[in-house]
Amino acid sequence: MAIKHSSKIEKVRSYIDYFAQFGQTSDSGNTRLLYTPAWLNAQQAVFRLFQEKGLAPFYDDVGNAYGRIEGTEITNKTIVTGSHIDTVVNGGRFDGIYGIVGSLLAVSRLVARFGRPKTTIDVLSLCEEEGSRFPLAFWGSGNITGRYSKTNPDTIVDASGICLGDAMRENGFGLGHYQPPKRSDIGCFLELHIEQGQVLESSGNTIGIAQAIVGQRRFTITVTGSANHAGTTPMALRKDALELTSMLIPRLLQNARELDSDFVATVGQIGAFPNTANVIPGKVVFSLDIRHHNTTMIDRYCIEMEKELRAHEQQSGLGISVSQWADVAPVAMDTNLSTSAFEAAQQARLPVQYMYSGAGHDAQIFGSFCPATLLFVPSKGGISHSPLEYTTDEQLEAGVSALAALLYKLAY
Repeated sequence: MAIKHSSKIEKVRSYIDYFAQFGQTSDSGNTRLLYTPAWLNAQQAVFRLFQEKGLAPFYDDVGNAYGRIEGTEITNKTIVTGSHIDTVVNGGRFDGIYGIVGSLLAVSRLVARFGRPKTTIDVLSLCEEEGSRFPLAFWGSGNITGRYSKTNPDTIVDASGICLGDAMRENGFGLGHYQPPKRSDIGCFLELHIEQGQVLESSGNTIGIAQAIVGQRRFTITVTGSANHAGTTPMALRKDALELTSMLIPRLLQNARELDSDFVATVGQIGAFPNTANVIPGKVVFSLDIRHHNTTMIDRYCIEMEKELRAHEQQSGLGISVSQWADVAPVAMDTNLSTSAFEAAQQARLPVQYMYSGAGHDAQIFGSFCPATLLFVPSKGGISHSPLEYTTDEQLEAGVSALAALLYKLAY
């Protein structure tokens, strides 16, 4: 791989730019979906890079790629650090791959300076996290932790009707050629990631240490009234589902603001039926996504939401139904590990703060399986999952330095 480096800072950027070629879109975004040619080319490039940097490379049977530095003393409990190789459709060039590249550079720099660690370290390129091709997410970390141990990949299909099992086998995985993905020797998991938000940019700090990854609940709310003629139905006799919805949504969002400053609620989808200019909407369906790092707070919001909806239903005479279709519990990061990460950043003289992650990450899957922590660097404007995603060279390098300092504390 021909990559020239003129400085430490450019080194991080050059690797990120190199991997951006795999699945690059016309507007400089990236589409690298699980078990597609772009995905395979990128994962194979990671494998070769591990080899070139002196890490022993290997795959597991779902396509996770590892690069190992064997410990001199502790080999039965491995420190694993990395992130995911896949992207969303037309995503940015930093999401996921930065955690792989950053982990590789942190480990290789430590080895170059101090030699082999006492504890074995695996740099991990997870095969999938985003859920962009198949109706599941965290296929990489979920297989490592046993979350998908009873899942039959031949029963899961993408939008084109291709089943997960066939796609996996076409790429050479799922055939028993590599070691089983489930592991029992992981001592801890460390993930370096761009923030995908504006907390660090707003505070001016360079490193964020996640105390927890928020829980999420998602609902479909249906308001049912009566469709009727827009010109002949008096206002007093209408059962306008859209009018009631226009009152409900501000209340649901305001309830979130009043409950806690860290609570977020989003209405991202809405549909009115029959969606005709001269017909009173007889039905409206909209989504509600709520997130917080504390289950008690989520429960409180849901109780108040139910009261709010029932009161509006009784007062209006219209029907309101709620269907919950997602429930992901908050996952706390390991306190000792996160404290060590915070102290390591301080020792590296990097401005650091504790925070919460409002987006899902592989660290939340590992966090229910082994001690885990999540380190953030800033994202310009909080933009993510977009070709406009951006983090400066200095911030990228700072994240590698913070991770290296943490790995030194843990492994050396």
